[in-house]
Amino acid sequence: MDCYFHHAVPLVSHCSTCAKAVCAACRNDVGDCPSCVLAARIAAASASRARIAGGIGPSERNTYHDPQSVPESAGRVRTIDPATYIESDTSRTIVALGYPFWPLAVLALFDGSKSPAVRRHALQALGFNLFAYGVGFPVLSAVASIPVLGMPVWPLVAFWLPIVFVASVIYGFKAFHNERVDVPFLSSFLDSRRTA
Repeated sequence: MDCYFHHAVPLVSHCSTCAKAVCAACRNDVGDCPSCVLAARIAAASASRARIAGGIGPSERNTYHDPQSVPESAGRVRTIDPATYIESDTSRTIVALGYPFWPLAVLALFDGSKSPAVRRHALQALGFNLFAYGVGFPVLSAVASIPVLGMPVWPLVAFWLPIVFVASVIYGFKAFHNERVDVPFLSSFLDSRRTA
């Protein structure tokens, strides 16, 4: 029988934890295989990380509602902005998908949590899509139809939809990870309306 990790290398013994066949190169001094050694290291590292940082995960998120310093790992600190932080995974997913798919942004406006971050992201997503597909594309198409002036605009018309889609995916990815999403002009307008 061959080693589980090396082809055509005869086994010396079996792993003391998982009982996989291992050769002399794979077996450590305790008798564990490389995958069990790696699993033990990962478990030890995650246990020490949770002990140092005070725990990281959904249960820890609920204790931070106002902008404070939140321990992210042993050496770094992240500041939470209440205007962009969304606790619920479901709300974050709907808001993130609202950037590329505008009907989900309309759905996010009716979110039961009444979170200002969810409302801000939903309005930004709707404004972004309205400008991109309702204003930007028709205006570019109209300018491109002008005989002489429209010649330089045709390449932009061809790449407008892919550029908008990539931007919406980037905005959605940032929104899902609770990062601040700033759509040019629209974000500053929404922030000024919120503070007024």
